[in-house]
Amino acid sequence: MAETTIDRATFDELKDTAGADFVAELVDTFLVEAPVMLGDLRTALGAGNADQFRRAAHSLKSNSNTFGALTLGAMAKELELTGLAPARAAGGATLDALAQEYARVAAALKELRNA
Repeated sequence: MAETTIDRATFDELKDTAGADFVAELVDTFLVEAPVMLGDLRTALGAGNADQFRRAAHSLKSNSNTFGALTLGAMAKELELTGLAPARAAGGATLDALAQEYARVAAALKELRNA
Protein backbone atom coordinates (compact mmCIF):
# COMPACT_ATOMS: atom_id res chain seq x y z
CA MET A 1 0.00 0.00 0.00
CA ALA A 2 2.76 2.47 0.90
CA GLU A 3 4.33 2.31 -2.55
CA THR A 4 1.22 3.62 -4.30
CA THR A 5 0.36 6.24 -1.72
CA ILE A 6 3.79 7.56 -0.81
CA ASP A 7 6.50 8.36 -3.35
CA ARG A 8 9.28 6.20 -1.95
CA ALA A 9 12.07 8.24 -3.52
CA THR A 10 10.86 11.36 -1.70
CA PHE A 11 10.36 9.49 1.57
CA ASP A 12 13.75 7.76 1.36
CA GLU A 13 15.50 11.04 0.54
CA LEU A 14 13.91 12.59 3.62
CA LYS A 15 15.13 9.67 5.74
CA ASP A 16 18.62 9.93 4.27
CA THR A 17 18.76 13.67 4.88
CA ALA A 18 17.09 13.91 8.29
CA GLY A 19 17.67 10.46 9.73
CA ALA A 20 15.20 7.67 10.36
CA ASP A 21 14.53 8.57 14.00
CA PHE A 22 13.75 12.20 13.20
CA VAL A 23 11.53 11.17 10.29
CA ALA A 24 9.61 8.87 12.64
CA GLU A 25 9.02 11.89 14.90
CA LEU A 26 7.93 13.97 11.90
CA VAL A 27 5.50 11.24 10.84
CA ASP A 28 4.04 11.12 14.35
CA THR A 29 3.61 14.90 14.34
CA PHE A 30 1.96 14.83 10.91
CA LEU A 31 -0.44 12.11 12.06
CA VAL A 32 -1.54 14.40 14.89
CA GLU A 33 -1.59 17.69 12.99
CA ALA A 34 -3.10 16.66 9.64
CA PRO A 35 -6.51 15.76 11.11
CA VAL A 36 -6.54 19.20 12.73
CA MET A 37 -5.84 20.76 9.32
CA LEU A 38 -8.68 18.73 7.81
CA GLY A 39 -10.95 19.99 10.58
CA ASP A 40 -9.78 23.55 9.97
CA LEU A 41 -10.73 23.19 6.30
CA ARG A 42 -14.25 22.05 7.24
CA THR A 43 -14.61 24.82 9.82
CA ALA A 44 -13.42 27.45 7.36
CA LEU A 45 -15.76 26.12 4.68
CA GLY A 46 -18.71 26.28 7.05
CA ALA A 47 -17.80 29.78 8.21
CA GLY A 48 -16.97 31.06 4.74
CA ASN A 49 -13.49 32.02 5.95
CA ALA A 50 -11.43 32.03 2.75
CA ASP A 51 -8.15 32.98 4.43
CA GLN A 52 -8.35 30.18 7.01
CA PHE A 53 -9.32 27.74 4.24
CA ARG A 54 -6.34 28.74 2.10
CA ARG A 55 -3.89 28.57 5.02
CA ALA A 56 -5.06 25.12 6.12
CA ALA A 57 -4.89 23.81 2.55
CA HIS A 58 -1.40 25.30 2.12
CA SER A 59 -0.13 23.68 5.33
CA LEU A 60 -1.60 20.30 4.41
CA LYS A 61 -0.08 20.57 0.91
CA SER A 62 3.38 21.39 2.19
CA ASN A 63 3.44 18.73 4.87
CA SER A 64 2.06 16.06 2.53
CA ASN A 65 4.65 16.77 -0.14
CA THR A 66 7.44 16.55 2.45
CA PHE A 67 6.65 12.86 2.96
CA GLY A 68 5.99 12.09 -0.69
CA ALA A 69 2.20 11.99 -0.29
CA LEU A 70 1.95 13.58 -3.71
CA THR A 71 -1.72 12.89 -4.41
CA LEU A 72 -2.75 14.35 -1.06
CA GLY A 73 -0.45 17.30 -1.68
CA ALA A 74 -1.95 17.89 -5.13
CA MET A 75 -5.49 17.72 -3.76
CA ALA A 76 -4.62 20.25 -1.04
CA LYS A 77 -2.89 22.49 -3.60
CA GLU A 78 -6.05 22.50 -5.72
CA LEU A 79 -8.06 23.63 -2.68
CA GLU A 80 -5.45 26.27 -1.85
CA LEU A 81 -5.52 27.70 -5.37
CA THR A 82 -9.25 27.50 -6.09
CA GLY A 83 -10.52 28.51 -2.66
CA LEU A 84 -13.92 28.16 -1.07
CA ALA A 85 -16.28 28.45 -4.01
CA PRO A 86 -15.59 25.09 -5.69
CA ALA A 87 -15.52 23.26 -2.35
CA ARG A 88 -18.79 24.89 -1.37
CA ALA A 89 -20.35 24.04 -4.75
CA ALA A 90 -19.28 20.41 -4.28
CA GLY A 91 -21.17 20.29 -1.00
CA GLY A 92 -18.19 19.04 0.96
CA ALA A 93 -17.44 16.12 -1.37
CA THR A 94 -14.01 17.58 -2.09
CA LEU A 95 -13.15 17.54 1.60
CA ASP A 96 -14.53 14.02 1.95
CA ALA A 97 -12.22 12.87 -0.84
CA LEU A 98 -9.32 14.67 0.84
CA ALA A 99 -10.08 12.91 4.13
CA GLN A 100 -10.18 9.54 2.37
CA GLU A 101 -6.81 10.17 0.76
CA TYR A 102 -5.42 11.29 4.12
CA ALA A 103 -6.57 7.98 5.65
CA ARG A 104 -4.61 6.12 2.96
CA VAL A 105 -1.57 8.31 3.57
CA ALA A 106 -1.76 7.85 7.34
CA ALA A 107 -1.86 4.07 6.98
CA ALA A 108 1.06 4.10 4.55
CA LEU A 109 3.15 6.40 6.74
CA LYS A 110 2.54 4.20 9.77
CA GLU A 111 3.68 1.22 7.73
CA LEU A 112 6.82 3.00 6.56
CA ARG A 113 7.57 4.39 10.02
CA ASN A 114 7.46 0.90 11.49
CA ALA A 115 9.42 -0.75 8.66
